[in-house]
Order: sequence, then structure tokens, then C-alpha cells
Amino acid sequence: MNMKTVLVLLLLALATIFALVCVLLTRARAPSACQQQPSAQEEADDGHSRVFADLTPEELAQVVQYLRVSLGVPLADAAHAKPSDNCIASVDVQLPAKAEVLRFLDAGGARPPREALAVLYFGAQAEPNVTEYVVGPLPAPTYHRDVTVQKYGGKVPYHRRPALPAEYKQVADFFKKQVFPAAPSFMDQVMEYDGANLAAVTAAPRGSRSGDRLTWFVVFQNVSGFFLHPVGLEVLVDHSSLDLTQWAVHRVFYNGQYYRDMSELERIYVRGGVHVEKVRRASQDGDFSSMRPRAPVAATFPLQYEPQGPRYSIRKNLIIFQAWSFAFGMSVTTGMRLFDIRYNGERVVYEMSVQEALSVYGSNCPGGMSTRYMDSSFGIGRYSSPLVRGVDCPYTATYVDTHTLHEGLSSSRRTAALCIFEQNLGSPLRRHYSNLQLLYYGGMVNSALVVRSITTVGNYDYVWDFIFYQNGAIEGKVQATGYTSSSFFHGNGLQYGNRVWEFLATICTHPVNFKIDLDVGEVKNSLVAHDMAFEVAQAPWNPEQQIERPRLTEKALDTEDQAAFRLHSTMPRYIYFATNKKNKWGHQRGYRIQIISFAGDHIPEASSMERAISWARYKLAVTRRKEEEPTSTSVYNQNDPWTPTVAFADYINNETITNEDLVAWITAGFLHIPHSEDIPNTLTVGNSVGFLLRPYNYYDLDPSIYSPDGVFFTSEQNFMACEVNPITCLSQTASCLPSFPPFTYDGFQNISRL
Repeated sequence: MNMKTVLVLLLLALATIFALVCVLLTRARAPSACQQQPSAQEEADDGHSRVFADLTPEELAQVVQYLRVSLGVPLADAAHAKPSDNCIASVDVQLPAKAEVLRFLDAGGARPPREALAVLYFGAQAEPNVTEYVVGPLPAPTYHRDVTVQKYGGKVPYHRRPALPAEYKQVADFFKKQVFPAAPSFMDQVMEYDGANLAAVTAAPRGSRSGDRLTWFVVFQNVSGFFLHPVGLEVLVDHSSLDLTQWAVHRVFYNGQYYRDMSELERIYVRGGVHVEKVRRASQDGDFSSMRPRAPVAATFPLQYEPQGPRYSIRKNLIIFQAWSFAFGMSVTTGMRLFDIRYNGERVVYEMSVQEALSVYGSNCPGGMSTRYMDSSFGIGRYSSPLVRGVDCPYTATYVDTHTLHEGLSSSRRTAALCIFEQNLGSPLRRHYSNLQLLYYGGMVNSALVVRSITTVGNYDYVWDFIFYQNGAIEGKVQATGYTSSSFFHGNGLQYGNRVWEFLATICTHPVNFKIDLDVGEVKNSLVAHDMAFEVAQAPWNPEQQIERPRLTEKALDTEDQAAFRLHSTMPRYIYFATNKKNKWGHQRGYRIQIISFAGDHIPEASSMERAISWARYKLAVTRRKEEEPTSTSVYNQNDPWTPTVAFADYINNETITNEDLVAWITAGFLHIPHSEDIPNTLTVGNSVGFLLRPYNYYDLDPSIYSPDGVFFTSEQNFMACEVNPITCLSQTASCLPSFPPFTYDGFQNISRL
């Protein structure tokens, strides 16, 4: 064996050893192995966070069992229930009153009893209604109390109930057995209907006055991306009767013309009186609406990973990251929400949650022009999507399952409904290069923690993010994607959108409402506005010289009316929640609210349904916190906006907000005029809105200066030394690739199709 061969074998041996070391290191860095034993403080925090936790499958089962035994009425499975049945629509956690929670968290008080909120549809009663019960204590309930009147001032009429999937299935059956057969020639020759090639999408609200349950259903080709394949047929169905045999067609629309019913459309069609615009039949993959990539697989996109494992920890519903800690949960109706948000152990926010996502469409077709979707009624949390590893979130993110009970007698698991990850945002959080006097560089990577869920409600997908920065700032953000809505193109359609392919991509506005219960330094805060104005002054050193200088303006906003800023009104550029406590420099400690939005008008206030969405009048409204005002809207507003169950405008009644427990209601949104680049999908780029909560004199200096991520070196130091500049040693500390977990996806399991 010559020397060359020995060297080759030696190099191969070294390479093998290095590879084994890499594997061992990455296994040691894997999240499962990286979890340290929790400290006593973390154990205590974990116990405290459970007061906000979602119900477990076991607790949900106990609530259902208790209700079936204790209510004394038969309860049908909501998955198959008729409107005339009694059924459980949903069960969610009933959060304790804030005062009780704070006594437990901050004063060593008793843990509040754990309770559930059950929503029941009573269709088999003499006066059908929706009733809400608080059930407890969990895990072994012994009582239930009707809170409907307490919450809403009266019973909830049955026509306001959100539609169950079972009702949509019954509507689909109604179409197949009664609607389409009433026009056999038209359906065969124009629609080429074969029993499966058409799909109908609901509009909402349902009718034009309280008590109605009349819904326009828009018919599309049943192909991939069917939202972009309208066929010109829309049907108004009266499904107000609890007797399915009494459902009826109230009106029919086809290609710009209205007909009394399908039979009239058939008669006129057979006589040759219908102007037919036959659409090209699309292939099953949707052709232009298909999301299938048009390019072959090439080089893999960039990935990020944590070379020494996650720097955050998750214990049940508690997340700890650097100086941050908070509890998380998922509401069936409003989606992702966070509680007891603390920085350095000090509470900053008690609750941060999504409230509503509204879509108002324009069109010259009846379904489009009458649509005002209020997504909480459909269920922002109920329609949270299973997240795809490596696309919806970074591949190595932590994925969390959720359990909900809605429209059935047993709970369902949503796999990977939430993801948590730390993200290097690719730019410095702060930096300075000094080339004057002293020579040095100081900077810090902007690495933040992201908590994400994605909701798919019909055609739209909303990416919800809560982001935690190392300087004490919090961002709430929503990005919109998915399919744009479309109408059949006819007549003056271009007044309501852009023509794309064979259809009209319809104009829409998307306001989104958030609830932020800030507790800045203490529970009671005040609202203060800072801004600037120019003043003209003489230069002290030269009276003949005039100077225009900006000066600080300050105003205390003392009442709810002063703190309610209309969508297009001028708002001070610095508005902050202030505590009576002061920082080292004598300023009131505070957190500033900064809104990022380009919202369109929600709906004219003269509209008969505007009060149901009156939260969208305001880009910011600050009110006194009240237990009886927990949300800005109600799931019952969708189907009866003319007599809203909750009208947010009533919350604003000029009460004082000085030194009170306050809530900020933030509306951010965007106007969407769809265009050809929205095909097949609207893009998240440019469609991102939300808010920032930023410390404002809350700390004595930027708290990120205490982060271990900071980098600093001078011209006199050896900046190639690891102890001076840790970036130098990345080739050693981050030299091994992680052991990526296998790709899994359960998003197609247990899905019910209409």
C-alpha cells in the first residue's frame, strides 16, 4: 500500500467520522432532544396558562355526555340534523371573567372553575331558537345555565343560526332532485349537466329583512379552482321552512335575465327566448385555474434551520421565547388568540385576538352584488387549514394540533392547525457602522418568533400571524391569498371588476377586526396622543432669521368618543396606552398602536345592515373593557344583519377612558380589485395588513441590547476571534445540516364535501 492510497483512506475515514459527528450533533439539536427539564418557575407558568387553554377531547366528550343526559330532550347528530331537530352546534371553552383570572394569576387566588360554552339549535321546540349554555365544572360537569338572555338581551331567533354543513348538503340535494330537474332541456343542452359537473356556492346574508332565510346560490363548473368557472346560472332558494319539503325556488338568474323559477326558464328556453352564452367546458384540473406548477422541479428553495435546536419552548398552551411568554388557543368562531402576554415577566397584553373578517363584493350578478361574508359566522377557527410543512411554515417549525367540537357529537382533531417558529427576517433589527472618530460596528440580527394559523373560508385563505420581536414589539398581521371571487361576465360587468379569461373578477373590500386588551404596566391605563406641528420662531442668535421647527404636541384622549377614529378621519400618528408609572426619565410608560392598512369603505352607514358591521367604521376605537362586551360582533349577525345581535357602535357612548381598563379595537383591511395576475391565486405580496404594538418610553432603553444576538467589535479588536464576534465561528457552530423530520400531511382526512 503506497502513501497516496494511505492518504486517500485516511481522508475517507475522517469524512466518515465527520459525518457521524454531524448526525450525532443534529440529533442532539433536534427539538425532541433539545427540550430541557422545565424549571419550577416554568412549571408554575404552565399551570397558570391552563386557565386559558382550549378544551381537551376528553372535556368535550364530557360536555356532550352531560348535555344529552341533563337537557331532557333528544339531541340529533348535527352532521345529519334536519332544521327541525335539536342538536349541538358547537362547544368551546368559556373563559373566566378577567377579574377572577387576575386574582388567580397575580394575587394567589383560587383557580377559576373550568367551564365550556355550548351552542345548541332547538328546532324541535314550539318556538325554535338558539340557546347558549355554560357547562361546568370540568372535567366532570354538574351544572348548566342558560346565558343567552344575559349575553344578548333576549332569545336568539332561529333564523339567525349559522348554517350547518348538513343544511348545505340538504340544499345540494334540493338542487339535484328538484331545482335542476325542473329545466331538463336547459340543463342538458346549455349546462351539459351530468349529475356531478356543477357546484353551487352560497351567498350571504340570506334575504333582505329580518326573518328571511333566502339565499342566492351561484353555480360553477365543478373543477379544480371552480370559483373561477361561473356558468351564468344563479338560484335564489327559500329555505326558511323547517320542513324540507316546503323549500322553494324564489327566483332564477341566467346571463343577465331574471326568471320566476326554473320551470319558467325552461319554457322560455324551449321557445328560443333565452340568450345563451355557453361556457367552454373546463377539464377536471380547471385549466387556467389549476394550481399545478407550470415548470419542472429545479433547485430546492432556501431553507432555514436552528443549528442548536429551537430557542423557544412550548409546554401545553404556554410559549416561552427569550423574554416573552404567553398562552395560546384557537376559538372555533374567531380563530387564533393569545393571552397573558408578558415581557420580562411583566404583562403587556391580557388578550390579543381576531374578531372578524368581512368581505363585501360588487357585481352585476345577484349572488355577487348581495354578498357580505362575515367569516366568524362560518368559523375562522373551524376552517383553520392543516399546515403544509416547508410551504405554509418553515420545514422545521413546531406544528400543533387542535381539537374542536362543531356540528357533531364528537370532537375532531385538526392536525398542524398552528405553527410556531423563530424566523431570521434577513435584515438587522438595529445596526451602526462608525467611521467618524471611533471605528466600530454594532448590530443585531432581527430574529423574531412567529405564531401562525391559516384559515380557508370558501375561496379565500387568510394567513394569520402574531410576531414577537426582541425589542418588546408585537405585530399582528393577516395576509390574504386563495382564489378571487368571480361572476359571469355580461352587460356592464366592467363597472364591477376586471374581465379575466371568460369571467368577471369582482371588486371586493376586506376589513379585518382585532381585539387588543392592553394592560401596560398595570390593568388601568389612559390614552395619549402625540404628534407634531410646525412653529415659526426667530433664531436666538439672529433675530432677522426665521426658523420653522417641528414641536411635539400632546393630547389626552379622555372619552370613548374622542378615541373612536373613523376610517377616513385624521388620526394622531402616535397613540399610546399610558400607565401612571414613569420610566427613569420621567415619562409615562406606554405602548404605541401603529396600524398598517389600506382599507376600502366597508358599506354606507345608511345601509339597513351597516350596524351589524359597525366595527368597520373605525380604524381604531378604544373603549372601557366590560365583560358584557367581549366581542365586536356576533356569529348571528351574518344571517340577520338588519337586527344585529351585537352592534359594536353601541359600545361607544362617551364614557371616560382615563385610568380605566381599556380595550383597543383595530380595523385593518385592503381594497382588492382583482386583475389577471390574481389567476390562479391572489398573492400575499402587497396584501398584508395589521398592526404593531411598540414600546413607547416603556423601558429605560431598547431592551434588545440585552439580547445575546447582538454583535459588536471595534477596529482595535480581533473581529475574527469567536469570543469577540461569534458570527466568525458559524462555520463551526452551524456546519451540520439538521435531520429533517419526514413530510406528513393529514389535510385530506375526514373531509366532508357538499
